[in-house]
Amino acid sequence: MFQLRQWKQITGAGFVWWAAILCGVAPQGATAATTATVTKAPFGRMPDGRVVEIYTLTNCNGLRARVITYGAILVSMEVPDRDGRLGDVVLGFDDCDSYIQRNPLFGAVVGRYANRIGGALFTIDGTTYQLPKNNGPNHIHGGREGFAKVLWEGRPLEIDTHVAVQLTYHSADMEEGYPGALDVTVTYVLTNNNTLAIRYQAKTDKATHVNLTNHTYFNLAGEGDVLDHALRLSADRYTPFGPGQIPTGAVESVKGTPLDFTTSKTIGRDIAQVGGYDHNFVLNGSVAEPRAVAWARDPKSGRMMTAYTSEPGMQLYTANGFNGSLKGKGGQGYVKHAGFCLETQHYPDSPNKPNFPSTLLRPDEEYDTVTYFKFSAK
Repeated sequence: MFQLRQWKQITGAGFVWWAAILCGVAPQGATAATTATVTKAPFGRMPDGRVVEIYTLTNCNGLRARVITYGAILVSMEVPDRDGRLGDVVLGFDDCDSYIQRNPLFGAVVGRYANRIGGALFTIDGTTYQLPKNNGPNHIHGGREGFAKVLWEGRPLEIDTHVAVQLTYHSADMEEGYPGALDVTVTYVLTNNNTLAIRYQAKTDKATHVNLTNHTYFNLAGEGDVLDHALRLSADRYTPFGPGQIPTGAVESVKGTPLDFTTSKTIGRDIAQVGGYDHNFVLNGSVAEPRAVAWARDPKSGRMMTAYTSEPGMQLYTANGFNGSLKGKGGQGYVKHAGFCLETQHYPDSPNKPNFPSTLLRPDEEYDTVTYFKFSAK
């Protein structure tokens, strides 16, 4: 389980602040950052009139991340190219109504259970729970609304030289069919070493399954498709699936398959052989603390992104259903493979696969995991 001490790996000198804030105690004599900022403003309204807020995090290098309280969505991430020009590297919309009415999970926090659950049911301690069937006969991404279509509560944080927004949501017992009242906290942190960190925490009053992720679509060029992006994954194995993309329960080698990203290759090189990537990779290394699991680079801009996580798996998804008709930022039509998602998480259908790492959370436990993305260019 991810511990407070491991924030030091992300924030460096800011660790003392992070430990204090997350424990609810401020260190004596500390002062707020003067070169990094976090601001709050209205972004729109929910259909019932509640205000959706937007938080803008800016680090001392000018990198900027924006997060809204609807769906805890990362709406933009502006990072420099090899010439220092800032560009937005995530897909999304310019207005709140578009996120509410037609969002294919751009930037959203997905839960209670990211990915698929076979038959839309699971059993805990002898009791079977039926979930909404919103993916054929199966369940996906937490249900018809899940956490991606609800309003979270946000508050800004300024810790040493780092800025953050902390979002909370109370999921009621039996919401979307899941047992237990679940209190969830998601914290986005922008550091001055050009890293965006996302920490997920949750507590329940009844045994339940929890598997959270972020569904951001990245495009390091900022436009077009991502087929020429180079990608390497620290994943020697994957979980093959059957009908409905439900895992068979097996874990197999990627060697000799189109899923082999153990050495860098373009996303487009083998993509036609699988009709687009939408696969769960078994990540190498220990989940005791975050480790580097993915490296992506756009040859045109020189932008690079390294992903770290304490999760055991990652779903690579390449926007296979886009065809240019969905209009996003600046009226841009998002074409097929306009972005790629690195959804760090537990494996699909883990509640029904005893040999997979467990996603069961009990009242005496805390769900606590972290993923972060470090940006650079050359």
